[in-house]
Amino acid sequence: MQFHHHGYVSEEPRLQPAAGVGLNRPEELPDEVDVLIVGSGPAGMIAAAQLAQFPNITTRIVERRPGRLVIGQADGIQARSVETFQAFGFAERIIAEAYRITEMAFWKPDPADPSKIVRAAVTQDDPSGVSEFPHLIVNQARVLDYFAEVAANSPTRGKPDYGYEFVSLEVADEGEYPVTVRLMHTAGEHEGQERIVRAKYVLGADGARSKVRDSIGCTPIGDKSNHAWGVMDVLAVTDFPDIRTKCSIQSEAGNILLIPREGGYLFRMYVDLGEVPIDDAGAVRNTPIEEIIRHANEIIHPYTLEVKNVAWHSVYEVGHRVTDRFDDVVDAASGRTPRVFIAGDACHTHSAKAGQGMNVSMQDGWNLSWKLGHVLEGRSPESLLSTYSPERQVVAQNLIDFDREWSTLMAKKPEEFEHPSDLEDFYVRTAEFPAGFMTEYAPSMLTAEATHQELATGFPIGKRFKSAQVVRRGDANPVHLGHHATADGRWRIYVFADAARPAEASATADFAEWLANSPASPVAATPEGADRDAWFDVKVIYQQGHSEVEFADVPEIFKPLVGPFQLMDYEKVYAVDPEHDIFDERGIDRAGAVIVVRPDGYVSNVLPLTATEELAAFFRPILRASVPATA
Repeated sequence: MQFHHHGYVSEEPRLQPAAGVGLNRPEELPDEVDVLIVGSGPAGMIAAAQLAQFPNITTRIVERRPGRLVIGQADGIQARSVETFQAFGFAERIIAEAYRITEMAFWKPDPADPSKIVRAAVTQDDPSGVSEFPHLIVNQARVLDYFAEVAANSPTRGKPDYGYEFVSLEVADEGEYPVTVRLMHTAGEHEGQERIVRAKYVLGADGARSKVRDSIGCTPIGDKSNHAWGVMDVLAVTDFPDIRTKCSIQSEAGNILLIPREGGYLFRMYVDLGEVPIDDAGAVRNTPIEEIIRHANEIIHPYTLEVKNVAWHSVYEVGHRVTDRFDDVVDAASGRTPRVFIAGDACHTHSAKAGQGMNVSMQDGWNLSWKLGHVLEGRSPESLLSTYSPERQVVAQNLIDFDREWSTLMAKKPEEFEHPSDLEDFYVRTAEFPAGFMTEYAPSMLTAEATHQELATGFPIGKRFKSAQVVRRGDANPVHLGHHATADGRWRIYVFADAARPAEASATADFAEWLANSPASPVAATPEGADRDAWFDVKVIYQQGHSEVEFADVPEIFKPLVGPFQLMDYEKVYAVDPEHDIFDERGIDRAGAVIVVRPDGYVSNVLPLTATEELAAFFRPILRASVPATA
């Protein structure tokens, strides 16, 4: 965390100075806003937290509930989400309070007595070390609290407007605020009264029954299985030995997915309620909690479960649906750019047992929100917004395909498996997907072709930037390079130096000179009067040890002056960690390479140090400011 560059800070350093629309933020919902977010779930709250970093953008998030979410809903936090929390500044705190999954136990019928269950296998949760961050379990309400804190501490001082229900919207062909939104007060002295808000853009993050989705004519496509599950968060006394371990339990009486919860005592059970008659008409959703508990006891025989307290419970039928589009542009060939978007459960619905819903929803919200920020702030053209739907639709479909296979396996009876280990084999084989690391964006205006991928094989273009350890030259601290990439809306340009030392003539020095001074450099688009690194966070990683890198010899582009006092930023110059050489660990060519990473942490381009024209050409359609074709 960096602070003091705007003056001495003696209190909470996470509280950024108020700026722009945050200086006189009205308590009441304004009549006109830049972005109106509908729904304060994971997709909506991360979008609000990201947009709160843009001081001159008015973002408001409305929620029909009278206050914050208290309990229930999602709880699985995959490692990619914890990486995201690191970018927003609260990974360490949420890790401290969460339950950490390290193993998964698989229980099956005892071959000697199939009426009883026995532990058949135990697998590591992340045997390949796909991330330095853990797989966590924590209540969705706490995740939303942390994002709300980020927004409240940001320059715009964002916070949700509770007690507003979305009714409908209309999009005009022209006007500064073309989207007219009808809302209804659901609480307080104005309960039942209508409210009109006009917006430049609207994000519908209002759940599986999204009214925003309906308003723009989007259609969920897919099916609903005829299998029901009861889910309960309980405090209980039990002799089941793995009650504090994530478990898949298969028995003759049905199946359970057991998820220990944060705090050391609470746990969640997804209890198989069996097939549902076609003419059930939703009656299974009225299954009483007593029946769920009774069935859980049947499944875990010979062990018993005495429930002392039920914190939350629900019954659902598995459904797999993806919406046909994620914005309001019906004809992509029309050239019209979108004004209304949907995210999260409004776009994709599936079972809860793979722990994907909240995780994928947050990436939806982050994907869109930085793009809205760049367009509204004038950094990028409106065409940037047309990348959201195609990027996230592919991810959603992959999620549905994975969850359909996983939930089908979870619902099978033991005798239906071809091989006894099929379930645990699938869990281990597909570990990277549920961890959140299989997203790979296709080539587009934001993702280059993999022309030079061999220069950095460990940073696949289109996939998330996988951090690695380096040594920060300024203070000799070993740090993870990716952990310094905060959710501030900036592009990252990582310059992996060639073998020359900073004082020597080299391709690195030539690239740094071009990046700093050429009118064709993307950095040249930074507005006059803004900090040199306001739009582009440029870092260098040298191949030498930190003691061999003299700070005075490092090019100026890697030592920007920031803040009102124009203080030097000493946290952009790195050296290899001798015990974890990032060049070796990430397959980086010793001749050097440039890695371009977009604001939501995905690799956009890999280039040689000499490819200045290619770098300029890549950014030319992304930046609204016209970058010349040549230096």
